[in-house]
Amino acid sequence: MLTTSSLLIRGARVLLPNGEFLVGDVQICDGKIVRVAPSIAESGDREIDAKGLTLLPGVIDPQVHFREPGLEHKEDLFTASCACAKGGVTSFLEMPNTRPLTTTQAALDDKLSRAGEKCLVNYGFFIGATAENLPDLLTANPTPGIKVFMGSMHGQLLVDGETTLEAIFAKGDRLIAVHAEDQARINQRRQEFAGISDVAVHSQIQDNQAALLATQLALKLSNKYHRRLHILHLSTGDEAEFLRQEKPSWVTAEVTPQHLLLNTSAYEKIGSLAQMNPPLREPRDNEILWQALLDGVIDFIATDHAPHTLAEKAQDYPNTPSGMPGVETSLPLMLTQAVEGRCTVAEVANWMSAAVAKAYKIPNKGSISPGFDADLVLVDLDNYRPVVREEMVTKCGWSPFEGWSLTGWPVVTVVGGKVVFENGKLDTNVRGEALTFDAE
Repeated sequence: MLTTSSLLIRGARVLLPNGEFLVGDVQICDGKIVRVAPSIAESGDREIDAKGLTLLPGVIDPQVHFREPGLEHKEDLFTASCACAKGGVTSFLEMPNTRPLTTTQAALDDKLSRAGEKCLVNYGFFIGATAENLPDLLTANPTPGIKVFMGSMHGQLLVDGETTLEAIFAKGDRLIAVHAEDQARINQRRQEFAGISDVAVHSQIQDNQAALLATQLALKLSNKYHRRLHILHLSTGDEAEFLRQEKPSWVTAEVTPQHLLLNTSAYEKIGSLAQMNPPLREPRDNEILWQALLDGVIDFIATDHAPHTLAEKAQDYPNTPSGMPGVETSLPLMLTQAVEGRCTVAEVANWMSAAVAKAYKIPNKGSISPGFDADLVLVDLDNYRPVVREEMVTKCGWSPFEGWSLTGWPVVTVVGGKVVFENGKLDTNVRGEALTFDAE
């Protein structure tokens, strides 16, 4: 006989689909939201007193690098999903630059199998484009789309020739997500700045022009084939202004909290911990990216969680790896901006959940509505706490935002109707599910 399980969240400030708030109860049964009301008389198998807390849809982080298989000394699917649960991230889309690369159905199946055993939250995996694997790009499933590294990559995953890129855009109809940096310009700039060990030069080598050139090329090919395009981690004001004028309806773009909130001044404070691809930019870029996000030119937020160990980051540039962790801090970072008046809580929830679900056609996610999956996060918007290195769950054990005082920290995270994080404690027995895509 099948047993049902029910969860009742009582007295929360619930974000409704229309962007307004209701103080009330949410009833969950067998992993689905069944009712949202000012008061629900029935009892649940488990009840959470959420008085004074705000209930939001769980974050869907659409760009992470969780390092498994092959680079587990930096992170693995278990530690990364623990960090997700602590940060209110209930689903993630992971990138293909693992070892081996995720460029075949077999490699995709291996990741899905590992995630099914280890992941506390829901998961999906991109298929990576190479110059040789066009058949796999057409048939691999389930996947949110094809990841193309136009730059900042070496080996098979670097696809920087227009002819090779065009072959990928010309066949099939699945979404193409691009890391838009022009490798030829980066190579040229590396020669110009050779011998400089100051990590701040990273933003000059991989400059605004390198990003703009690649974004322009990706859009040109997308327009030629009317191909669904997503531009990952937009980093420059130049790209944002270009998209403001030229972006068609089938193209989306994302920005990271670090490109909104950090800039080149961070190198002086945190050194190589501020190094990422594409790099941090000038304060002017921060402002233009913010405006583009508020205006809908940029559609949503991703972290580009890309951890490296402190020992790796302690090397001299250019031997330092690019990337920083992000899943534990992204939601409180953005909610702190909302509380301080830069945007609204409803906008943050849209950028970090509903808009992602819509763009990647992930069904029943991103809204606190009957029939939707019970992937939820209760946050505290009344109290501030600092980012503390020792509290980080990510295996790399650091954050570029260490010392920042933030509000909106998750108190409870729910995945598929199960409480996976509560008051600082993880339930490592909870398992997420493989995400599905392209449901109409």
